Amino acid sequence: MKNVIRTFVPKRLRPAFRRPYNYVRHKLYLTKLFGHYASMIPPLELMHDGPVGFEEFKTNGEEFFRYYTKLCDLKPYERMLDVGSGIGRKTFLLTDYLNHEGSYEGLDIVKTGIDWCTERITRKYPHFTFQRIDVFNQHYNPNGRYKASEYRFPFADESFDFAVLGSVFTHMLAEDVEHYLCEVARVLKTGGRCLISFFLLNESSLTLMRANNSTINLNINLGSCWVTDASDPEAVTGYEEDFVRGVYDRYNLEIKKPIHYGAWCGREKFLSYQDLIFAFKASGNTRIRDEAKNGAKRQLEQGRSER
Repeated sequence: MKNVIRTFVPKRLRPAFRRPYNYVRHKLYLTKLFGHYASMIPPLELMHDGPVGFEEFKTNGEEFFRYYTKLCDLKPYERMLDVGSGIGRKTFLLTDYLNHEGSYEGLDIVKTGIDWCTERITRKYPHFTFQRIDVFNQHYNPNGRYKASEYRFPFADESFDFAVLGSVFTHMLAEDVEHYLCEVARVLKTGGRCLISFFLLNESSLTLMRANNSTINLNINLGSCWVTDASDPEAVTGYEEDFVRGVYDRYNLEIKKPIHYGAWCGREKFLSYQDLIFAFKASGNTRIRDEAKNGAKRQLEQGRSER
């Protein structure tokens, strides 16, 4: 096509052809790479939730689709919650998988991702919905209205079969992580499953970090939480594995062994980049209900005080 333009279009007129030419070339490229999902793929400048690049977007989506369906046994008729749904990189393949008996609810604090997914996904697949939650995060949402440690997910108890939080707890502090896990336990049905990613600190990952093999350096201690930047702690956070196991146990989330440790710290054997914990909700726990009620009360009081 370039040669055709150079041959038949005068040089002074060629700039007028560049924009439509590049637009068509881009659309053809996305269609070739993504097929009928092409309209759901955001432009590079909106990819705030992971590696920037169309091939990386596709590879990442395919990777987690395998985890959801193979590792976690997600069924087409189940109801799924995605906390930290981002710009849809882990969502687009699910549109052909979850049928009309199933559903998908995405939550995120970044408005651009919610707007994009609502426009490009919900319009065609109404059983996929996205909500922005205005939760404070120093790195991603510094003007957030609600504290993460008090925010109640906008769903009833026992609403979901499966919940995922990808690269969410790698950007949250300890009190917030514990509350979110309580909320996950609250909205999951008994027997429901969850897949959550972490940077877990244990003997193996600490040894690799000290040997400078890690891609991140969690060297600032905030208790059970370690960070890379004291001035912007939620940029990257990691957690002592014993702390995480204790919180899961507290809210009756039983970890399916083994934990799938990631490549982030320089491991030679790994499943994904981050550490993945797959767990299921065991029998009911009064602490989950009590914590949820207290959180809802605090959220309501905060809303009233701001009016």
